Amino acid sequence: QVQLVESGGTSVQAGGSLRLSCAASGYTFSRFRMGWFRQARGKEREGVAGISTGGASTYYADSVKGRFTISRDNAKNTLYLQMNSLKPEDTAMYYCAAVQQAALLRPSDYTYWGPGTQVTVSS
Repeated sequence: QVQLVESGGTSVQAGGSLRLSCAASGYTFSRFRMGWFRQARGKEREGVAGISTGGASTYYADSVKGRFTISRDNAKNTLYLQMNSLKPEDTAMYYCAAVQQAALLRPSDYTYWGPGTQVTVSS
C-alpha cells in the first residue's frame, strides 16, 4: 500500500529552522494517522509529533512542544514537520510513519515507515 519517503534533513546551526517533508505514494494517504519519530545515536526511537487523518488533532512530545509544528496536505499526499529554535539535542534520524487506526505516539503502534532523513544541529 502506502510508501513513505522523507526529505529536508540537513545540518543546521542551533537556533535555526528546518522543514521536513514526507511524501506518500497513494491516494489512501488520507486514511492514515501520521507521525514523526526520531532516533539519536545510542538512544531508543521516540515519538515527536502525531496528527489525525484530517489534520484537526495534533500531539507533541514535551521536548518539542512550542518549537515544532506537524501538518499535512492530503491533496498532495504530504506530511510536514516545521522545526524552529533547533537545539543540539534535536540531532537525530527523523522518520515519518503511518497507521490506519487510533494510536499512541509510540513506534510499535505504527505500521508503515519511511527510510528516514538525518537532522544535525550544532553550535
